[in-house]
Amino acid sequence: MKDCIFCNLEVSRIEDENKLFQVIRDLYPVTEGHTLIIPRRHVPSFFELTEEEHTSFLEMLHAQKEKLGTMDQTISGFNVGINDGADAGQTVMHCHIHLIPRRKGDMENP
Repeated sequence: MKDCIFCNLEVSRIEDENKLFQVIRDLYPVTEGHTLIIPRRHVPSFFELTEEEHTSFLEMLHAQKEKLGTMDQTISGFNVGINDGADAGQTVMHCHIHLIPRRKGDMENP
């Protein structure tokens, strides 16, 4: 889609990719390493992903969790989040899944 920022990612921002997904770091991270997993196909909702895309997403999610954990041993947990729809806080109407590394004490009550 011509006007979609996730359909028009700069190659330099892409941290990892496979046939169906691309991975970037969030420009407004909650914590260091905040990652977005984005389907290549323009689709607004997680619930519109195909079965193949859901499987590929889970593979990418696990791979990114391992990669981040290897890069930073202070990571002790993760938040995985999806804002699906404007009323749920989605601001870019192209599905994207947040993987947010957490560290002990990084926030008072995460």
